[in-house]
Amino acid sequence: MDNVFTNRLRKKNFSLPEAYGSQFVKRVFQRKDMLFALAALLLFAGLSIFAPLLSPYDPNAIDLKNKNLNPSEEHILGTDYLGRDLLSRILIGARTSLSIASGVVLISLFLGTATGCAAGYYGGFVDESISRVTDIFLSFPSVIFALTIMGALGTGVFNLMLALSIVHWAKYARMMRGQVLSIKKQEFVLSAITGGAGDFYIIRKHIVPNAIATLFVLATIDFGHVILSIATLSFLGIGLPADVPEWGAMLSAGKEFMRTAPYQTIFPGLAITFIVIIFSILGDGMRDILDPNHDGGEID
Repeated sequence: MDNVFTNRLRKKNFSLPEAYGSQFVKRVFQRKDMLFALAALLLFAGLSIFAPLLSPYDPNAIDLKNKNLNPSEEHILGTDYLGRDLLSRILIGARTSLSIASGVVLISLFLGTATGCAAGYYGGFVDESISRVTDIFLSFPSVIFALTIMGALGTGVFNLMLALSIVHWAKYARMMRGQVLSIKKQEFVLSAITGGAGDFYIIRKHIVPNAIATLFVLATIDFGHVILSIATLSFLGIGLPADVPEWGAMLSAGKEFMRTAPYQTIFPGLAITFIVIIFSILGDGMRDILDPNHDGGEID
């Protein structure tokens, strides 16, 4: 009986990609915007993975004789105020931003899923306590909150990931709690409870699988927000160390040469813009596919 109710819910709401299998892939290929975004993301991911091999120069190699050079055959995107090759720094910066953003999103997703499940499933004092803590974290502007944490921790990759994870987990917890409150009222969950299934079994087998799709949509969109936060903190000088190539830090360094060498801000700025747009398109597309009621459509 439990499996019957689970299959009915999955067939009706399409809460899991595997519930409609090829139809999910079919709808992805029907959307040109998602195909473009996926191709662009694969390109960025490939560039970041093979950045050390593709970079024509050492991204941290200082050459004061060739500083502030315009784009040329030797330096395709030019050089910065220390003579460092901008193309090399942008390629390594892609690897830096995507790797840090991946860590932040995964940590936030895990923490948010765990706390949101506990709050929504157990209710009462547990729900009240977690919800109040979540409200406190959500009440602060994310950038200001991250600035405060980084000011206390100092710069560094680990500190940046920790600060942004602390800032971003609450939104996942809030969304997961809402999903759990809705799913735990479904008949297949009540059937499992009646059959004597334990709490951990119910959460692992029924609650999380039917709620995680919505969190994946949030995580996809949040990827772009995290990358923007990384760039913002580095732009303000409290994100990553100076020896780590990063797009926001490149923007900060290039702003002093906007009139004489605008390309030092244009190229890293375009990189940030494109990657944020890519994740926004993917997130919107996944939302439309995983939530047929959003655009009034149904998966045949």
